[in-house]
Amino acid sequence: MRRLWAPWRMEYIKKPRERDCLFCRVAKEDSDRDNLILYRSQHSYIIMNRYPYNNGHVMVVPYRHVASPEMLDVEEDVDISDLIKISIKVIRRVMNPQGFNIGANIGKAAGAGIEEHYHIHIVPRWVGDTNFMPIISDTKVVVEHILDTYNRLKEELDKYLENEDNL
Repeated sequence: MRRLWAPWRMEYIKKPRERDCLFCRVAKEDSDRDNLILYRSQHSYIIMNRYPYNNGHVMVVPYRHVASPEMLDVEEDVDISDLIKISIKVIRRVMNPQGFNIGANIGKAAGAGIEEHYHIHIVPRWVGDTNFMPIISDTKVVVEHILDTYNRLKEELDKYLENEDNL
């Protein structure tokens, strides 16, 4: 039997559940690289998923602690929409995916891991990026170190945002 070494999954499984909201906490901290925050706008931010489904998996998160999108005001909603579009453009340039899954899990029944703070997942996809591993061994292969992906996305995002025509 072959074994795949994925120690970061055990870190996630054994990690105690935080009492405070993760998204509120990291938004207040001044350590964006450590927290994998790629960009901060007026009402929301882009953060990489520390336990990604695929390389380049990011989330767009409002600063305001709300559980569902109908609780957002118009400015927050527009800001989040803009960051989703920016994320897609930057991920396309850096990683050249063949598609994306974009969505939110609202409520525990929908699979939300952090159900108290609304957020949207943006997951780049490639033909053939799924196989038997998640089904048979509950393991997903992520091929690039998360900080390497962070650096590549951050560099391209900064270049993209320097051009005022993109804003």
